[in-house]
Amino acid sequence: MVEFAKSKEEFLRTFLDLPNGIPSEDTINRLFTSIDSNQLENCFIEWVSSISDLSLGQIIAIDGKTIRGAKHKGKKSPIHMVSAWACENNLVLGQVKTDEKSNEITAIPDLLDILDISGNVVTIDAMGTQREIAKKIIDNDANYILAVKGNQSLLLENVQDEFRF
Repeated sequence: MVEFAKSKEEFLRTFLDLPNGIPSEDTINRLFTSIDSNQLENCFIEWVSSISDLSLGQIIAIDGKTIRGAKHKGKKSPIHMVSAWACENNLVLGQVKTDEKSNEITAIPDLLDILDISGNVVTIDAMGTQREIAKKIIDNDANYILAVKGNQSLLLENVQDEFRF
């Protein structure tokens, strides 16, 4: 960021006061660590909602990813994020960080709570194939496509039975 800012310093000075020049990496790091992540998340989602024009029936893909090499409070630890991607718009609608000792199953409902998914189709991999998640999607006036794998053997068997001729 410092390198980019230095290359654009003349432009940045047209709307920023930079009496001491471009801030150092340490200063930028202190700035980012002081940001309330929940507040930033809320602002981001409000901003995305204001610029996105979701057409009805759009696919919203929900998936989790681990951000390797990330640091949290100075300690190196992987951060796991769950994101909602509007496929037609090529836009991240929102994302939430999973709790440290949790997984996607607990984060997906939180993400669904902050998004307007009505009239759209939500897709989630097998990790998110949970009754509570399906109910939350339906309660938000959306449809879903959930993956089923062998780790949910009874559900897999029931689904396979439905499609046998």
